[in-house]
Amino acid sequence: MKTSTSSMVRAAARNNAEWCAAMSRSHGVESEFREQAWAAPARTPLYYPDSVTLVPGANATALLPRIDTVAPGASVKDSFSDLDLTGDGFQVLFDAQWIHRPPQTPAGPPALAWDVADGPEALRDWAGAWAGEGGDADLFRPELLDDPATFVLAGRSADGRVVSGAVASRSDHVVGISNVFAHGGGPDAAWPDVLSTVHSLFPGLPVVGYEHGDDLAAALRHGFEPIGPLRIWIHAGRNRPGRNRVGQG
Repeated sequence: MKTSTSSMVRAAARNNAEWCAAMSRSHGVESEFREQAWAAPARTPLYYPDSVTLVPGANATALLPRIDTVAPGASVKDSFSDLDLTGDGFQVLFDAQWIHRPPQTPAGPPALAWDVADGPEALRDWAGAWAGEGGDADLFRPELLDDPATFVLAGRSADGRVVSGAVASRSDHVVGISNVFAHGGGPDAAWPDVLSTVHSLFPGLPVVGYEHGDDLAAALRHGFEPIGPLRIWIHAGRNRPGRNRVGQG
């Protein structure tokens, strides 16, 4: 792995951990950053990991006591895909790729009208559009709007309905994108507008995130490149229900 790529993977992992920490805080779950990993001692919100490693070769023996492996559903985001947690009762949920897009100007202006959710009602509209009929709109609580690094981006149709969106999480050197959606057309319909909006808000910052499967293929079609593998481990006692994801960043 080249030095520049290695640094970008570390930046993406740190950014993702900061997003997970923000989501956890909005649910009243405190967490802690240490040199090798971020971790929360209590169960984090649905779809979000209990720990994110921040450096290659993190010490699992030191990491696992920092999370709750007694209650079902403990999960670890292995940011460098270099841990083996099978002996600790974990199994692989899925493998994915960190992605990176340089701060280049998008091809054109957004097709929709975009804004940043600035109050509980706007967040509720966004969350309902994101969840669809999945029933998970309550995952995004008003407390999330108190985080100065989190920007909930809403793309609205001519009649004002939220029909596309994403979450942007700003760090010192990158902006992370997660929860990308669009009604009709999926991520291929969402990415051009999302990237145009993010470029307007954070000119000069590289964009990072992680994807797998069809969502990864869509991101690559819109100028991202894969920069390194990651792996999601989940405690074998129970798989989390709903979307087959732990972590939305």
